[in-house]
Amino acid sequence: QVHLVETGGGLVQAGESLRLSCAPSGRTVSELNMGWFRQAPGKEREFVAAIRWRNTVDYGESVKDRFTISREHAMNRLYLQMNNLKPEDTAVYYCAAALGSVVIVTNSASYAYWGQGSQVTVSS
Repeated sequence: QVHLVETGGGLVQAGESLRLSCAPSGRTVSELNMGWFRQAPGKEREFVAAIRWRNTVDYGESVKDRFTISREHAMNRLYLQMNNLKPEDTAVYYCAAALGSVVIVTNSASYAYWGQGSQVTVSS
């Protein structure tokens, strides 16, 4: 069993930065395929970024060149650094984790474990 705890959401102005953190328990970030998804009111859950256990990364088109996913092994943390935030980035952000070597990381159905969600609000 993997339990995920997120921190770092908040309210910022457009153009500012924010960092989300996700702490897994039960497994290390080295063992997991991990991702970030977001869901805005009235919209479907959207893929944001993912990092596989072998360290390759993927990003959603709308966040490429602005967001960076990374993990810190010593602290056993997953991060999402969000720069140049826009009002359309406003959503609840979820950390997700999956075990296994063959995982479609861009598909939310691939993930068995989810964090509680963190609200990110970007004002214009």
